[in-house]
Amino acid sequence: MTKCKCQVAVLFFFSFSQSWLEKHSRILGFFIDGKFSSPADRQTQDVTDANAAVVCSTVCAKAEDVASAASSAAGAFKTWSELSCFQRAKVLLKLASVLQRHSQCVSELCELSQSSVSPAVLIRLAQYYASWAQLRDTLMPEWIPQGVVAVVVSDDCSVYFLLLKVLPALAMGNTVLVVPGKTTTLPALLLAQLFLEAGIPAGVLNVVTGSEASLGATVAQTPQVSYLTYSGRQQTGEALAKAVAGWGVPMSFSLSLSSVCPFIIFDSADLDSAVDGVIELAFKKKRDFQWVLCVQESVLDSVVARLKLRMTGMKCVPLATETDRNLLDAAVQEAQQKGATLIQSCPPGTGAVYPPTVLCGLAPSCESVISPPPGPVLPLISFRSSAEGVTLGNHSPYGQAASIWTEDLTLALESAKSLCVGSVWVNCHSVMDPALPLCGRRESGNCTDGGREGLYQFLRPSHSPSLPHSSPSSINYTGFGSAASKFMIPEGFDPSRWCPSLYSQLVGGQLRKADSGCSRSVLAPGGAVLAHCPDGGRKDVRNAVEAAIKVQQGWMMKSPTARSQSLYSLADSLDKRRRDMAVSIQTQTDISLEEAEKEVQLSISRLSDWAARCDKQQGGTPFLPQSGSALSSPEALGVLGVILPNSKPLLPLVSLLGAAIAMGNAVIMVPSEKSPLPALEFIQVLQASDIPGGLVSIITGGRDQLTQALANHSVIQSIWYWGSKEGCQFLQYSCVSPLKRLWLHCEEEEEREAGQNWTSSNSSLQEELWRKAVVWKSIWIPTA
Repeated sequence: MTKCKCQVAVLFFFSFSQSWLEKHSRILGFFIDGKFSSPADRQTQDVTDANAAVVCSTVCAKAEDVASAASSAAGAFKTWSELSCFQRAKVLLKLASVLQRHSQCVSELCELSQSSVSPAVLIRLAQYYASWAQLRDTLMPEWIPQGVVAVVVSDDCSVYFLLLKVLPALAMGNTVLVVPGKTTTLPALLLAQLFLEAGIPAGVLNVVTGSEASLGATVAQTPQVSYLTYSGRQQTGEALAKAVAGWGVPMSFSLSLSSVCPFIIFDSADLDSAVDGVIELAFKKKRDFQWVLCVQESVLDSVVARLKLRMTGMKCVPLATETDRNLLDAAVQEAQQKGATLIQSCPPGTGAVYPPTVLCGLAPSCESVISPPPGPVLPLISFRSSAEGVTLGNHSPYGQAASIWTEDLTLALESAKSLCVGSVWVNCHSVMDPALPLCGRRESGNCTDGGREGLYQFLRPSHSPSLPHSSPSSINYTGFGSAASKFMIPEGFDPSRWCPSLYSQLVGGQLRKADSGCSRSVLAPGGAVLAHCPDGGRKDVRNAVEAAIKVQQGWMMKSPTARSQSLYSLADSLDKRRRDMAVSIQTQTDISLEEAEKEVQLSISRLSDWAARCDKQQGGTPFLPQSGSALSSPEALGVLGVILPNSKPLLPLVSLLGAAIAMGNAVIMVPSEKSPLPALEFIQVLQASDIPGGLVSIITGGRDQLTQALANHSVIQSIWYWGSKEGCQFLQYSCVSPLKRLWLHCEEEEEREAGQNWTSSNSSLQEELWRKAVVWKSIWIPTA
């Protein structure tokens, strides 16, 4: 009798999703302007389940469908953004109720699409962002929504990561255009319908289906789209970034699916619990991250023995395609040739399945460790000391997450602090909550999702101008920055014969003077030659980065109070040279001495502001619905490259420099080509202060040439750029490999629109600056 009841319950459970699919004749079109549409002349693609059976078909959008969806979103933006915070929050709260009511249908469609997620998790997301929708104007009064936000996800991205972008964008008052991948197409279309049932106005949420890479580029090229955010695999993200470069659309990337994360077992760990975690994590059919197992040598044999015992009799895991099987076979064969030994649950069969496998005895440089193959294969490497374990954890070019296992709380916290990743789980793994920021480091992403910190990618300060939306320029990306500058002095000409003012630049704490053959003329507003300065290049950038690497770690590890005192000393040093700086500004820009003195005074005040903020910016302990404790804290990015604007020669330099080093970063600055003298005079201010040598470099030269050198250096984590439209386009195209965080400003457009007001005392300016200078780390510590 019990068995019959279970069978009836299962049939009833499946009927919800099946009836929804039948209602749409198993051919699902786009969701545009609050209704489904399915043009007759469009191609379709099949959606299959885990057994490769066709569930339904979806329509592939064309450019006109994307344009229609973007127009619908743009038309609805005014209505949605002008609603009160309470009204937007009410819609998201009702969505939580609607999700609860339709939880079985949502769960089944996610299961059919091979993107399983608990409806309770989606309900938690809706409730969390409903509260932020309510509080937006209270806590962020000087920030406004971006406009139309395009959310693009790759084929195997989960529904959780999709909604982690859609819901905060809507909560902040944006309208959203979704381009889902294959596994999220059905859930995205159903959720769009549920949003409508919750009372969202037509056009606020639109979904177009098809190839995510080509559609994403088409979406970004529509003039209504103001911002594009992507979640998924690195290869698709790179192709999307290069296709979108130059269209004037800011982009952010969360590349968690390509990330390789360390699972570190110290000798003080509960080994049974740690091995249980490995089994749960590593051998699932679908994983959010790739993992590498790192085990301390003193417990290596015990861990291996437990793995062998636990893996005995485990079934083969289905693979996505036969191609994955070929990749697995090749990777395992290569690892064995390099001395690896295998732990397998059973002998490998044939077809698109593979047994759970551990590759033991690998070197950190092995390809299977750097880039593990897809499927149920786990590389294992060993380490001797705790410090070496952390070093191995940072060995990967990625920085998404880490799981560390130890009963020593001090070791856990010290290791978590030292790991260059966005999320650290102590004695657990893969614990996620929207209250905790999920921040990719290095090649894992350049944005933050979740928490209050993740809201700011969907907002911009009311004073901040946006990039101009226009067609890309014709650029030779490989030759960018190689053209000769009009400021160059002919080789062999000796400037000292007729101009005594020879300035030096600051590279890695060392002065480099201008000399014949590598100098630039500095012109007065009337065209007369004022001085000569060095013409910096790739070698100078390389030297500056090498010096910055040596000093930045120590500067970051200093207490905030110590950094604050160094910045106060820098402000005091500038105050002592205020007259010389004012004269330099007047000479270079032809403004009155009184105006120049005002700029110097404001620069001193701005440095003091950053000195005061050093020990005031901190994280917290988010309140979470699950048991355990969590910490969230800002950390320094590393080495930044800053290309300064032409508008004011000193105040932008001081504002950006203060933000960068106050948060623990090192910075390489490129002054204005038109007005470099005040920046070069500022070198003497730096040298007279307590700022460590090498932390700040000031390199003069051609803006395009130095931009190209900064963009191609793998150590530089972020570039703040004020310059030409072509420069913005080059950076968007080039800074996806290696991935960098970009803050781009088209200076010609800002001059027309009276853009960045550096003299403003608006608090959102400093808020924006410090948020651009940090990344976020979350640490999760469970309770027993």
